[in-house]
Amino acid sequence: MNRNSGLLILLSLVLLGACTNKNAIRPGDTLEVAFHKATQYYNRGKYPEAASAFETVLSLGRGSSIAEESQWLLAQSYFKSRDYVMAIAEFQRYHGTYPRSERRSEAEFMEAYCHYLLSPRYNLDQTDTHKAIELFQLYLSRYPTGDRAQDAATHIESLRTKLARKTYSSGDLYLRVKQYDAAAIYYGLVIDKYPETPWAERALARQAEAYLLFADNSVQARQKERYEMVLEVHRKYVQLFPNGANRSLIEDYVDRARVALSRIAA
Repeated sequence: MNRNSGLLILLSLVLLGACTNKNAIRPGDTLEVAFHKATQYYNRGKYPEAASAFETVLSLGRGSSIAEESQWLLAQSYFKSRDYVMAIAEFQRYHGTYPRSERRSEAEFMEAYCHYLLSPRYNLDQTDTHKAIELFQLYLSRYPTGDRAQDAATHIESLRTKLARKTYSSGDLYLRVKQYDAAAIYYGLVIDKYPETPWAERALARQAEAYLLFADNSVQARQKERYEMVLEVHRKYVQLFPNGANRSLIEDYVDRARVALSRIAA
């Protein structure tokens, strides 16, 4: 590296440091200057820096005329930084502090949406899933014709489908370990709690299988009532899903149950 190149690099570092210092909030800055600097970070897409700056602005003047805008941009900064846990807290603080704001409904939606984004794969803990559904439902009850009503309804549908899949997978697990009565219970929960989801139809077919296997492996005195549960599940399936994808499968289970019942009656 020659001497001129070294000088250029040094000069660039000095200028960069000067710019950084210029944009940073300093002791003695007025509230308006601090807000302006925070907004510059935000407008340039430097959201972590913006969040830190807006925190400073609010610490200086939480009850001031620019506090509401600072609180909103703070929440948005965390959201755009993908720090959804902090964004939840700040959107919640916004609509709690400014309940008459025109942005209140949007803040409530965004709080729910952050929980939606935190919702993990179906086989993991679903705390955020349940919280998102709760908050989206609250949004719909308050703003049934709101700008985000359709989005909220769509997200609820998606989240409920995830919960249905989790419950269904619990039924599969119990079926694999031959706890057929527990499997039947979990498949039934899918039908009872999430009947509108794609998992309900297949859960009903699997419930018939679970009851059939439960009956096959029961003591003789209990077999009759358990084979009859297969027939009951079939009747429910035909009523709810007359053209269901698993109809031929469940009818095979019914045929096997009827043969077993005929053998018991003989």
